[in-house]
Amino acid sequence: MNGVADGTDPLIFLIAGEPSGDQIGARLMAALKKQTGGRVRFAGVGGEGMEHEGIESLFPMEDLSVFGLAEVLRHAPRVLRRVRDSADAVKEMRPDVVVTIDVPTFSFRVAKSLKGAGIPLIHCVAPQVWAWRPRRARMLSRFLDHLLVLLPFEPPYFEAVGLPCTLIGHPIVEFGADKGDGADFRVRHAIPPEAPVLAILPGSRGTEVSRLLPVFGQTLRRLAPEFPGLRGVVPVVSTVREEVAAAAAGWPIPITLVEGEAEKYNAFAASTAALNASGTVTLELALAEVPTVVAYKLSPLTAWVGRRMVKVPYVTVVNIILGREVVPEYIQENCTPPLLASAVANLLRDGQARRAQIDGTRDVLRQLGLGQRPPSERGAEVILRHVKG
Repeated sequence: MNGVADGTDPLIFLIAGEPSGDQIGARLMAALKKQTGGRVRFAGVGGEGMEHEGIESLFPMEDLSVFGLAEVLRHAPRVLRRVRDSADAVKEMRPDVVVTIDVPTFSFRVAKSLKGAGIPLIHCVAPQVWAWRPRRARMLSRFLDHLLVLLPFEPPYFEAVGLPCTLIGHPIVEFGADKGDGADFRVRHAIPPEAPVLAILPGSRGTEVSRLLPVFGQTLRRLAPEFPGLRGVVPVVSTVREEVAAAAAGWPIPITLVEGEAEKYNAFAASTAALNASGTVTLELALAEVPTVVAYKLSPLTAWVGRRMVKVPYVTVVNIILGREVVPEYIQENCTPPLLASAVANLLRDGQARRAQIDGTRDVLRQLGLGQRPPSERGAEVILRHVKG
């Protein structure tokens, strides 16, 4: 019997499968506690952020952090086992609501297996039907009860097929990426005030990190002679720290590795420019006003399939919303040390180029909810409506 029916605090079952989803989940949990006066319970799968807010993860969140067709196929037995584990836990616990966050390969399998169980199913972070496979919108309407979307152009795709949808805004606007202390960071890590600093972000998944680290290292070898005082800061997550640290030990500039959200944002505030793997961190850098160059490499199979299915010309949300390339993108065969080094060097040496990118992203951040009610509070309201309903 659920919490509303038997008088106990409602139980919310949440599933996140990668660091960005863990951040979203943690903030949803905090907002749910705020809106219920702490009268709420949690279960599910999450990382450090969600565990800090009170979840005991059923299994390591990293079990779900696979990306790309080749990687999913290779790890399919483990992923399918975790689908069964999650669905079985939900059926045993009978929560008031199930909230899945991103990771559609996993989340939608769990949701499909729970269809008809009498438990409201909410998903946060819409699949990119505007980029590829638009028919997925209708497929989702068959088993989801509500969709929380982050981007302003997404609701019509899902409302058109009868799936209730709420635009909550992008959680990045409340992560605090613009609150770092760069001067203190430089003092603590002995970085001279005048030294150019490059933030280097090779990703959070093992597969993407292993592909980008060699390219980033070779890029730095091209930059080092032109910028003799250049320093690097590398925010990492614990799951890939050892691999990143081993690679960075051979890079030609002094490198500072940092962990944790607060120290990552301090590193951003100390940075002149950035080089990052495509992902949510691009928006974090935009909020911190750090101009960046985006790089990405997929497995050949995933890239081959993607090029035949993806319908948008860019991979970065900023560029997609603006309809032009404000943030330089170097993907697949263009993700090469010469091209990356040239683009990064332009940002390091040209203050006008840095300012042009910062100014170009400002309107995008407003469209994503900057200065408005926090997305986590909007999302928590929708979740609680389903609890009471």
